[in-house]
Order: sequence, then structure tokens, then C-alpha cells
Amino acid sequence: MAGPGVQRVPSDRLELFRVTGFLPADLCAALIERIEAERRPSTLADANGDAAFRTSETCDLDAGLPAVGELEARLFALNGIDPAHGEPVQGQRYAEGQEFKAHCDYFNPGGADWDRYTSVAGQRTWTFMVYLNAVEAGGGTRFKCIDKTFQPQTGTLVCWNNRRADGSPNPNTLHHGMKVRRGVKYVITKWYREKPWGW
Repeated sequence: MAGPGVQRVPSDRLELFRVTGFLPADLCAALIERIEAERRPSTLADANGDAAFRTSETCDLDAGLPAVGELEARLFALNGIDPAHGEPVQGQRYAEGQEFKAHCDYFNPGGADWDRYTSVAGQRTWTFMVYLNAVEAGGGTRFKCIDKTFQPQTGTLVCWNNRRADGSPNPNTLHHGMKVRRGVKYVITKWYREKPWGW
């Protein structure tokens, strides 16, 4: 909350924040260019049999790129989280009709890939997501449990704590990357872990 422009969504069910104008338009454009160049079909940690559950495309963003370095520096200045606990930055691209159905970012204890994804760095703690562009229609991020939807705006950051106060996963972080109705949506996502990344 000490960061400039940070707004907390009023709720006692989860810690959820927004920062408008977090990234300048030129940095957003540089990140979009990289996503366009290196995108691939998105995947799921635990496949659930629904081929339409996540239909976006993903790009792993090279930490050595100047645009990614600037993004990482801005994130650290805001959140103060040890960068060693961060996963590599990902970019996502949603074309018309694509979505990511309601899900939580933490790994489900007992899930098919629990050991694979948590054995080294532990559970996910925080999610930081930045919209890189505005969308003509659709493409919002809806937190169903509190009936709150964020619409894509260039450079706006949305972040949330995936845990409750006792450290257990918080199911109230369930969120839906809603279908893009017109245009293309670009976002970046940065997840943090309990332990240093170490992969």
C-alpha cells in the first residue's frame, strides 16, 4: 500500500490490489512485440480434460531483454519481494474468442503435478499481472467470489495474495480471464514462490 497509486479492493476475503499506469505505453509496446514473436499455445499444470479451459498463447520472456529487466525493476520497487523467489516472467496473448476459465494460480495439494511444481520452490504466493493494452470488447478479469471485474487498460497492474493469513491457499482468488469479444489482449504475469525459484 505504500507504493504510489496503489488501491486495495475493499474485501476481507482476499488481498487484491490495482495500480493504474504502472507501466508506460512504450514499455508495454516492447513487451507485446516479444510476445508476438515467441508465442506458443498455453498449457495447464493439471490438465482437467477440458480442451477449451485455457485457449490463450504464452511467451516465456527472456530475463536478459532490456524491456524485461525494466519490468522486473519496477516490480521489485513496488513489492520488495526477493527476486530469487520469482518465476520467469510470462506473456499471454488472447485473440478473439480466447479465454482462461475460472481458476486459481496456486497449485492444488494432491493434484497430479503437485510434487513436480512445488518440490523445488514451494507454493505460489503472489501474482502480479499487467495489462499491456486496452481491448475493444471483452477480455476482463473477473474475481467471482467478490463480484469484481477488471477491464484491460494499458499499463494497469492487478496483483493478489494467493494465500490466507495462515499461509493456506485462498480459494477466494478464483478468477476468470474472460473471452475477448473484439480485438486482442496482451498481459504479462509474474508469480512468486515460497522458496527461491532454483529451476
